[in-house]
Amino acid sequence: QVQLVESGGGLVQAGGSLRLSCAASGRIFSINLMGWYRQAPGKERELVADITSGDNTNYADSVKGRFTISRDNARNTVYLQMNSLKPEDTAVYYCNARAREWRHVSYSNYWGQGTQVTVSS
Repeated sequence: QVQLVESGGGLVQAGGSLRLSCAASGRIFSINLMGWYRQAPGKERELVADITSGDNTNYADSVKGRFTISRDNARNTVYLQMNSLKPEDTAVYYCNARAREWRHVSYSNYWGQGTQVTVSS
């Protein structure tokens, strides 16, 4: 199995910054995609940003120019730097990884437990 552990959430005022981290561990052969999703109360989970092993990135329109995703392949870790935070960024943020375990032939999707980000106005 692959485990994802997130950290870095919390309470911040509008305009502030937070940095989320997510470390993957377990019997990992490779991870080809890592990303962050978020889910606000009463809303569906949505993609915030993702990044390939080759550092190609993809962002939701709502966070472009404010959030930056990066990864450390050697440490199987993905980061989300969130600047200029807005109250509408308030949500539970989930780490996601598409990973292949040793002695497995296919990739599977894995999720972290989520970390709360609250932005006050």
